[in-house]
Amino acid sequence: QVQLVEPGGGSVQAGGSLRLSCTASGRTFSSYAVAWFRQAPGQERREYVIGVSGSDGTIWSIDSVKGRFTISRDNAKNTVNLQMNSLKPGDTAVYYCAASPLLVVLTTGRVEYWGQGTQVTVSE
Repeated sequence: QVQLVEPGGGSVQAGGSLRLSCTASGRTFSSYAVAWFRQAPGQERREYVIGVSGSDGTIWSIDSVKGRFTISRDNAKNTVNLQMNSLKPGDTAVYYCAASPLLVVLTTGRVEYWGQGTQVTVSE
């Protein structure tokens, strides 16, 4: 069993930066792929944003965040971080940390473990 906790989040003006962290407790998740999803206001589904594999550190992100969002993991601390720069109002959403054995599985939305979510608000 893996529990994911996401402190962080907050509000920022457009062009600003925020850093989210996801820390796992319980069973180590160094072999798991970890990703960030988001659910924008009024949207029913959570959108895959960016993720990192557990095997070789492969990273895959959606086009709209390339060059702005960076994901990194510290397996010694069971932590995955999301650095978000040049934020836009369209990035406003609840951000969720998620884990599954394979990154390709995460990109299809098949998540084994979810965090509780943290709000990110970007104003004009």
